[in-house]
Amino acid sequence: MRSQVDELAARLYGGMGLTARRLRQLHAPGDLTLPERAVLARLDRGGPATAAELARAEQITPQAMGTTLGGLEERGFVERRADPHDGRRIILSLTRSGREVLRHKRDARVRQFAKALSEHFTPAELEALRTVAPLIERLAEHL
Repeated sequence: MRSQVDELAARLYGGMGLTARRLRQLHAPGDLTLPERAVLARLDRGGPATAAELARAEQITPQAMGTTLGGLEERGFVERRADPHDGRRIILSLTRSGREVLRHKRDARVRQFAKALSEHFTPAELEALRTVAPLIERLAEHL
C-alpha cells in the first residue's frame, strides 16, 4: 500500500508542478508576480493582516514580504492602516483596485483552464475531475 501512495504522490506532484510552471509562463509584463498574487489572495480570503502574519502564512522572510507589499501599495492594491486596537501595529488590507485586479487575474486563469478542459477532455473525464477537485484542494491545504 505504501508504494502505491508514494507512486500517487509522485504523479500528483509532477502534474501539479507542471501546472504551476505553465501558469508562471503566462506572466506578462506588468502582471502580478506569484508572491503578489498570493498576498492579494490571502488578504481577500482572510481579511486584513499584518506584514508579519502575511510573511508567516506565505513562509517567506519579513524582508521579502516588505518588498512585495511595497510594490502592491505603490500600485494602489493594498493600503496600510493603524490597528484600531493597538496603534503600534499596522494592518494591511485590499483596496478596491486590489480586489479588481485579483478578480480579473482569477477570471483570466479560470477561462484558460475552462478552455483546456472543454477542448481536451471528454465528458466522463470532466466528471472525474469534478469529483477529485475537492480532494486536490484539501491536499493543497495540508502541504
